[in-house]
Amino acid sequence: MFFKCNSLANLNLSNFNNQNITNLRSMFSRCESLTILDLSNFNTQNVTNMSCMFSSCKSLKNLDLSNFNTQNVTNMSHMFSRCESLTNLDLLNFNTQNVSNMVGMFWCCNSLTNLDLSNFNTQKVIDMSGMFWCCNSLTNLDLSNFNTQNVTNMSNMFAGCKLLTDLDLSNFNTQNVTNMAHMFSHCELLTDLDLTNFNTQNVTNMSNMFSDCKLLTDLDLSNFNDKNVTNMAHMFSGCVSLTNINLSNFNTQNITDMSYMFSRCDLLKKENIITKDNKILNEFKNQVKNNCFYYLYDNY
Repeated sequence: MFFKCNSLANLNLSNFNNQNITNLRSMFSRCESLTILDLSNFNTQNVTNMSCMFSSCKSLKNLDLSNFNTQNVTNMSHMFSRCESLTNLDLLNFNTQNVSNMVGMFWCCNSLTNLDLSNFNTQKVIDMSGMFWCCNSLTNLDLSNFNTQNVTNMSNMFAGCKLLTDLDLSNFNTQNVTNMAHMFSHCELLTDLDLTNFNTQNVTNMSNMFSDCKLLTDLDLSNFNDKNVTNMAHMFSGCVSLTNINLSNFNTQNITDMSYMFSRCDLLKKENIITKDNKILNEFKNQVKNNCFYYLYDNY
């Protein structure tokens, strides 16, 4: 309805009658100059689709959704994506019991430093890919209440969360996940990551999963089942502080791409890689040679 109203700065819909509306997809998307949006009397009880609703509202700093009834919503994908100026977002009233799609929900919310999702019911969510992608000001994220038993895609879920120092995923059920590509890519301040509860039996793609996690020193993936994985390209690329890694349960016989798997793992030594898989050790050896070549070339 207001899609791409680029010059709109102030919008008051407090008297707007929308009780019969079921689809709010992209309603305010790309209202890039909007700074004030009054939705205080919005009736959303029949809405099922809120995808991209506020996407690219780049100038909005505050958004009051305390009156929103979201009990029937099934799609919240990209709902707040690229709300680059939002500094606070209170979603404690959100009922997400029927939501199945949360793809890119908070993608590029660059100014959010904290996000309380303690009330989120995620039992029906299937796709969480890119959910917090490039939330590069988030310093804290508590997902201890998340039910991920039906999630199949977690690719890019935390990619680019550059200020996160801690991430507790001990409650995550990953038994149905098939895609973990870029899941933690560029989580540059993470110093520890406990994934001992992860079930990876159905995962096929782990490419760039930990790439550029620059402060990780130890990584225990001894519980990982990689029997269905075909892609591990750049999996640990740019983990420049990594000194120990446990891949004792890895079997790479089905892997078709391991290119740059250990690229720029400058401190990692062969003797500190725990594995029974010679293919992994050979790949590491070859990449160490390539790294040396690049260093020589760069300094030539």
